[in-house]
Amino acid sequence: MELSLGLLGFLIVFPLIVAAVLLFVRHDGPRRVIVCAAAAVIAAASVALVVMNLGAATVLFSFESEVVDFVCTGISALIAAVIIAFGVRYKNALAIALAAVQIVGTLVLEFVFAHEIEVPYGLYFDSLSLLMAFIIGVIGSGICVYALGYMEDFQAHQPEGAADRRPLFFALMFVFLAAMFAIVFSNNMEWMFTGWEVTTVCSFLLIGYTRTEEAINNAFRQIVMNLAGGLGFLAALYSCAITVGTFSFLDFLVIGVNEPAIVTFAVTALAFAGITKAAQMPFQTWLLGAMVAPTPTSALLHSSTMVKAGVFMLVKLAPVLAVAPAPSIMVMLVGAITFVLCSFMAISQSNAKRVLAYSTIANLGLITACAGVGTPEAVWAATFLILFHAIAKSLLFLCVGTAEHHIGSRDIEDMDLLFDRMPRLARFMMLGIMAMFIAPFGMLMAKWATLVSFVDAGQVALIVILAFGSAATFMFWAKWLGKLAGIAGSPENVETTVKPTEWTALLLMACLLVLGCVFLPLISAAVVEPYIFGVYGTVGQDISADNLWLASLCTVIVVVVLFAGVGAKPKGRTVDVYLAGVSRDGEARSFQNALSGTAEATTRNWYMESVFGEARIAPVGVVFNSLIMVAAFVVAFVVTPLVF
Repeated sequence: MELSLGLLGFLIVFPLIVAAVLLFVRHDGPRRVIVCAAAAVIAAASVALVVMNLGAATVLFSFESEVVDFVCTGISALIAAVIIAFGVRYKNALAIALAAVQIVGTLVLEFVFAHEIEVPYGLYFDSLSLLMAFIIGVIGSGICVYALGYMEDFQAHQPEGAADRRPLFFALMFVFLAAMFAIVFSNNMEWMFTGWEVTTVCSFLLIGYTRTEEAINNAFRQIVMNLAGGLGFLAALYSCAITVGTFSFLDFLVIGVNEPAIVTFAVTALAFAGITKAAQMPFQTWLLGAMVAPTPTSALLHSSTMVKAGVFMLVKLAPVLAVAPAPSIMVMLVGAITFVLCSFMAISQSNAKRVLAYSTIANLGLITACAGVGTPEAVWAATFLILFHAIAKSLLFLCVGTAEHHIGSRDIEDMDLLFDRMPRLARFMMLGIMAMFIAPFGMLMAKWATLVSFVDAGQVALIVILAFGSAATFMFWAKWLGKLAGIAGSPENVETTVKPTEWTALLLMACLLVLGCVFLPLISAAVVEPYIFGVYGTVGQDISADNLWLASLCTVIVVVVLFAGVGAKPKGRTVDVYLAGVSRDGEARSFQNALSGTAEATTRNWYMESVFGEARIAPVGVVFNSLIMVAAFVVAFVVTPLVF
């Protein structure tokens, strides 16, 4: 156990050291060496921690420190001060006000309510924490490696004389990883809150990286919404200090399961914090605005870190949500409404990053709804949704970023014939898309488990919502797949200049995705089921191992077919394509029409903006979810004794 404790501390502290070093490294060569080496070390340490503790129940570590308590309080106060400074600079009064409330609330909590509360076991892990550590350490580190090549191209396209802020960019990436490790390993809720707020301010700085007007506005939208969630977390800490007298997260969960009324307000406030971090409606706009940031930021925020912190919190709260009606109904409905509405809005988008953003919000909504149901079956489904969403979305974001730099656009309509222009990248992109919505890949298996959990829980409304949302999902992914093949043509291959670090990260994500699907039965038996059994005393899903292994075999077959012959030269004679008439002048897309004239073959998807547009659908979700959350807080305030 001493080795495991050492690895926990290492994973939290080491990325901070790397970040401090990278802040002063201004040349590509040394930066490349440091980032690659640090990423390899973090990934190896994460894998080692997971392998050493496969099947482990909850493991608590005796670790408490007043110094750490005060350092965390100081960091929280410093974060608020930084936000106030930026708010003053850019004249954002709301950000200033929220940060001021946070800094006062943090100091009062520490010196008035919390100074006598002790948490002897400050650190812990269980199988869910280990799964999150794998996602953060391996996927997050892979994104950092990808960022090396991407940011070189990004900087090369900046106006001449523009400041090179890549040292800050890479430092923030590694601080992000450290903060996420702190969230998933902290049993002390004050320490968890500090990590929570560090991710918020890092996200703020990364979204505003380019310092354009749009980037600054979107960064402030993110900070305002996540500060609201942070205040919800802070309110939960006040409630814990007054009603249960402990900041031990695990003790809090046990009390909640046995006496739900006493923690209803705190659970509702923590669930609200998770909902804001997971960008659920009405807070979805901060994640959509984050698309203005460089692609590695989008991949990190939307796959392995920022939003995953939100759903991690909700899944940890699931056992309490199962017995606490007010927050349970709030979480279920907010997640379900977000899932179906954002799935429909994704249909109207042609910008690939916005499609990925809406798909991310929708899938996070499905995870949120599962957490709200709170049964072992729903938690099993939510856990696999987290895993496969993290891997597949990382792969897709990185593919879109590389494609944008080489075809000059992130619009799906401009990805016509990507199989010819970027054949390897197109296959990686297709793998990621297929993994999101078709059998036999793990994401669909998790959705099937979600359906089973909703049926078992008797949630008819959720079943209907899942059906409609999944239909919308099929539509927007199928449209994208169609554009990758396109109609006939002979475009130039432009992927020869893709950086080696980009290929390395893409190959890593693709391998993780395939291995995750192939070994889904083992992951279930060694990681997911032990967590569920430790929490509920029963298994999560009564799924035949034979069925899971059959899906694994099918995955192998699909991948072999998809990547067979990549890079091989075409054999045989090339002939012109017949397009409703004789081809003209050797141009594959031009043909002789019925009037002996020349016609150009074109294709375009149908986006149905008038039906599924944001302006039409988003207000519905914003209004309904806002009312649901207000009602939940009112009920929770009434139910919970002695909140204030």
